[in-house]
Amino acid sequence: MSKRESIARYSIIINKLKRQPASFIEISETLALESELQGYDYNVSKRTFSRDIKEIASLYGAYIEYDQSKKKYYLEMDCNADMNVRMLEAFDTFNVLNLTDRLSNHIHFEKRKPQGTDNLYGLLHAIKNQFRIKFIYQKYLDPGIHERQVEPYALKEFKNRWYVLARDIRDERVKTFALDRLTELDITKRKFKVESCYNVDEHYKYSFGIMSPNSDKPEEIILSFDPIQGKYAKSLPWHQSQEVLIDNEDELRVKLTLYITHDFYMELLSNGDTVRVIEPANLIEKLRANSACVLAMYQE
Repeated sequence: MSKRESIARYSIIINKLKRQPASFIEISETLALESELQGYDYNVSKRTFSRDIKEIASLYGAYIEYDQSKKKYYLEMDCNADMNVRMLEAFDTFNVLNLTDRLSNHIHFEKRKPQGTDNLYGLLHAIKNQFRIKFIYQKYLDPGIHERQVEPYALKEFKNRWYVLARDIRDERVKTFALDRLTELDITKRKFKVESCYNVDEHYKYSFGIMSPNSDKPEEIILSFDPIQGKYAKSLPWHQSQEVLIDNEDELRVKLTLYITHDFYMELLSNGDTVRVIEPANLIEKLRANSACVLAMYQE
């Protein structure tokens, strides 16, 4: 059996146990079903399954334990659960892509340009080893092309785009650079030190998206969603600070604590009349002004 098939089997086992604990027989039935659906042989003996448990723990930090009283296996994830889940999601997508030769008429992918992911490995190497980097960068709002020299701190994803968070040597400010606008990456041998007081998670704690804070402190924002959009907002919260205030058949009302950045403002606009801002007043006025400008565009 190929390594790809083995990893696919690990993914099936994990997804099965993520839903609920299961006996070895139930796991075997799921593997047999997936073998039939995907055209591969994922069936295993109990001895091979025991080896799989060790491999899954090593690769994903997902620990499969056995409940003797219930005679079932269950799953426990370590502290890096978010990263592990993304790894599993990525492999599930990869596994589907491998089936496209047989299912090309049934799978339709979003048509979009590459998002600069070819530089991910190099950037991660520079971040891990604290090497200064140079690259050519072009902003959408600036027709000029500029060489940048920065100290990379971290990689961040937002809306299917990747960004590198780095300290710009030119003005010593921490900025975000989109990988799809970054070319000619050069990893220098010049080392740097990250300031001990700087923490990436704290930097973005009250931010929506990729934009850096644009005010001294975050604001309390109250939003009211219509019943349908409210279901989306509950299943995929806008921010980790989201707190439900009202949840009934008429509305979902939530409170967020955020910096009001351009990213957040654009998210509000993209939701149209399905969400209404209750507070703060300055955000309401900004939205009113925008609505007036949009209306003027369509008046003869």
